[in-house]
Amino acid sequence: MQELRQVALNCLADCQLARKVASVTALYQSWQSGELQLDTEIELVAKQHIPGRPELPILVSPLEVGKRSMRTEEGRAGLIHALAHIEFNAINLALDAVWRFAGMPQQYYEDWLKVAAEEAYHFGLLNTQLQTMGYQYGDFTGHNSLWEMVERTQEDVLARMALVPRTMEARGLDASPALRNKFAQIGDVAMAGILDIILRDEIGHVAIGNTWFNWLCSQRKLEPIATYARLAEQYRAPTLRKPFNLEARRQAGFTEAELALL
Repeated sequence: MQELRQVALNCLADCQLARKVASVTALYQSWQSGELQLDTEIELVAKQHIPGRPELPILVSPLEVGKRSMRTEEGRAGLIHALAHIEFNAINLALDAVWRFAGMPQQYYEDWLKVAAEEAYHFGLLNTQLQTMGYQYGDFTGHNSLWEMVERTQEDVLARMALVPRTMEARGLDASPALRNKFAQIGDVAMAGILDIILRDEIGHVAIGNTWFNWLCSQRKLEPIATYARLAEQYRAPTLRKPFNLEARRQAGFTEAELALL
């Protein structure tokens, strides 16, 4: 019987786009069907280059990513492509959370495997939408900021939970309402519906980050708010900017004390 974390690492290293996305879905289904075992203690080593990426999109600095105007179809496609790129990277970060960190409870691995499967679903929705417009993933440039934070936090699961789901992904909760409204205003009901699905699921993903951040703080006898501030400074987390989706953040498990500090 194959081991879950090792298979997650294999999926992470896969460079073939369609196969990778399908493999993540299959991995989640295999775990749910009892076809995999889980070794929470084994210390795995990545022998392959990670993360596996297709040759396209070309990765550039965030400052070099082209502006995306809602006024043209190409601009809207570029915006959808940017969202698809975020979801592709989110697949990778969830798989990395599964394989990299030993010694966590079984529920931790189940949670992040579910996140990976949902990110794969989101990517599929967005890439299909791109294809209806005559584009596909890889037709525009992308940047690597999300994975760079994954790399910075690879030595400590506490830092990972603090700064990837609770910071980088939580920014998506804040951006979602305005973005959804832009598509709704031009009559793009399909994209508005996709963004509704993504927001619903991303609230759950950030909640998973909050759950395990707070669990780890409890295990290490650390105060969460002070610990987050220390980690954000240590790992050079991006500064959070208004507007904030306070209701979504509440649903994702942020406390009123944390929201007051935004």
